[in-house]
Amino acid sequence: MHPFKPARWLLGFCLLAARVSATVTIFPVPPETQSKVFTATIDGRPAAVTHAAMAYHCLSFDLAGAAEISIAAPSDDYWASGIEVQPWRLNIRPKVTGRVATFSLSQPAKLSITRPGDHLAGAEMLFIFANAPERDVPRRGAGIRYYGPGVYRENIDARSGDIIYLAGGAVVFGSLNLWGVDHVKVFGRGTIVYDGPQNPADDNGWMHRRNWHAIVMDNAHHIEIGGIACIVRSRTWMIQMLNSRNVVFDDVKVIGGCPGNANQDGMDWLGGGDTLVRDCFFRASDDIFALQGNWLGYGEEALRTPGQDVTNIRIEKCVLSTSISNIVRVNWPGKTFNSGNFVLRDSDVIHMGYGACGVPFALFEIWADPGGRGRHAGYTFENLFLEDWYSLVQLRQPLPAIRDVTLRNIWALERPSMEASVLKGDVSEVRLENLSIAGAVVKSGEDLPLAIESGAQAARFAAGGSILSARFTVTPSVIAPNEPVTFDAGPSVSRTRIASYEWMFGDGARATGARVQHSFPDAEGTLRDGSGRFRVLLKVTDAGGNADWACHSAIVSRSLQAAASPSGLETGLAYRYYEGSFDQLRGFDSLPPAASGAARGLNPLMSGRPNGFALVYEGFLDVPADGGYIFLLMSRDRARVEIDSQTVAASPTPVPQVCGSVGNAVQAALGVWSLKAGKHPFRLATIQGKVSDGFALKWQGPGFPMQDIPGSAFFRGRP
Repeated sequence: MHPFKPARWLLGFCLLAARVSATVTIFPVPPETQSKVFTATIDGRPAAVTHAAMAYHCLSFDLAGAAEISIAAPSDDYWASGIEVQPWRLNIRPKVTGRVATFSLSQPAKLSITRPGDHLAGAEMLFIFANAPERDVPRRGAGIRYYGPGVYRENIDARSGDIIYLAGGAVVFGSLNLWGVDHVKVFGRGTIVYDGPQNPADDNGWMHRRNWHAIVMDNAHHIEIGGIACIVRSRTWMIQMLNSRNVVFDDVKVIGGCPGNANQDGMDWLGGGDTLVRDCFFRASDDIFALQGNWLGYGEEALRTPGQDVTNIRIEKCVLSTSISNIVRVNWPGKTFNSGNFVLRDSDVIHMGYGACGVPFALFEIWADPGGRGRHAGYTFENLFLEDWYSLVQLRQPLPAIRDVTLRNIWALERPSMEASVLKGDVSEVRLENLSIAGAVVKSGEDLPLAIESGAQAARFAAGGSILSARFTVTPSVIAPNEPVTFDAGPSVSRTRIASYEWMFGDGARATGARVQHSFPDAEGTLRDGSGRFRVLLKVTDAGGNADWACHSAIVSRSLQAAASPSGLETGLAYRYYEGSFDQLRGFDSLPPAASGAARGLNPLMSGRPNGFALVYEGFLDVPADGGYIFLLMSRDRARVEIDSQTVAASPTPVPQVCGSVGNAVQAALGVWSLKAGKHPFRLATIQGKVSDGFALKWQGPGFPMQDIPGSAFFRGRP
């Protein structure tokens, strides 16, 4: 695939440039689209925030240097539970004073700002787009279809050869239709807002027709779209392309949210390809990128109709977020088409869907079972950060064929997969190279985990360290505010000379060097949630330009919880087991247990009953050393961990799976507790509904990475 190049008819076209000398260019926002939730200032100048879709809001401006951004929320306690700015690698930790959060930016960025963990459907989210300065800003006339600041209620029907400019402050309520056209350029800082007639309780947003999507292409060629924003408020696919090729999306911001929380893909190819998606932002309510040969509906005859090939797609330097479903999905049960030469690289996956629609949501899904056919080959995913994620790959093609899939340099630095990845059917030539999951290098399918089913060929693993591996230690293990901490990247390894070490401490500070010292200013933590957990990132780069990342949490605490002094203990935990349908972690304690006794460790399936039960474990947890500990609780339904009679982690509200998948999604709850070495009172209660797999309790502490708590760490009183 070759990058799109403007045609000759563009090269000689003279556009009058509008140079802006100020650091920041702020664009007007029409009153009818202004947010009633957030207000903002940039370097002290008021900047109106746009209400996008659902509870999503966005602030867009051009940035030519450094600027201070202040966001005012609707109430003084809005940020009481904390504040999270993503992508993590940008190392932004706002200062919070009452309702106002303030931080600095020194370069263009695309950000998501939320209260911690609030990113699924219904979340209140703020997106900030600090754009690079606009170049070659045109004036009205000279053959340009010019939309100046203001509101337009019309559909834009492009003609071959059009140059269409949407100035900052221009808001077009309608669709951009590129129907059978060639050589069209659409650019600027304006916004297309699509709010169509689709039924929010049904799925007809897939239909391929004019005025049915924010951007729709039909047999369009040599199309360039840059700088604009697309907001979609209805249940429809946001950007849909049928048999279109030679298309570039550059610095396009796409935000969608619909009441049905489904069927609102970010970008779909119905045949075609030769597409470059560069430096874009997507927030969707379904698959962000979906490849189909065609889409004629869900009827049996429609699904059997073969589709056109989808080939040559490159997506790079993007920020990706969805409330449900996959990042990349190819095919659908029963459909037949071929695809190939797809690359997703150098991007941040900040939010992924939780749960399943037939199969678990993933970074990359090919699902054609049952009945689908086609050859899908040449897929590469590399240099990706996974933040709130669910599973890595779901490749299910019982009929021919999936070939040549590579995942390389994938960093899911904070927590493990919620569900196992699967290769099923005629799947081979899958390579997994330098995957870092929850601080550990993936060396085998068991580490991911990865299941091989129905004749699929086992994946080939290349562990980190074959070229470059980032690692570091933190000293001391007990950290107090304003006390020096040593970070040592000496354990990092490389085949060649390491050229640089870059540290991001999770409090906004940075440093360079193999061995550095840093003091944390408080015990609030990166998220200002009071946990004391600072997310520390290390990037190492070798002389050949190869890079690797590592992450550790530094736990800052003003004190440690003292251990108890029990006597007469033996290994294991006491348990009580209850049968029935429970939806809360209370009420069953007053019932007589169906069974009770001693358990070696945490095993919610020890009764042999697959679902419909509750379990309570009680005893002591033996903490090996003084320091900060992270507890990761995973559950589909409800679970709560108490240590020293304090709740350390509790499962969030259950999220139902969709498309007939039974039960709830697996979710994670992260808790932090600073502990003295020794035995601490421990209690865990869990209820298991229709699906019980997915339960786990892991911990991370001084000197060891995230792992299951071994049975040897539990003790109970003798009966």
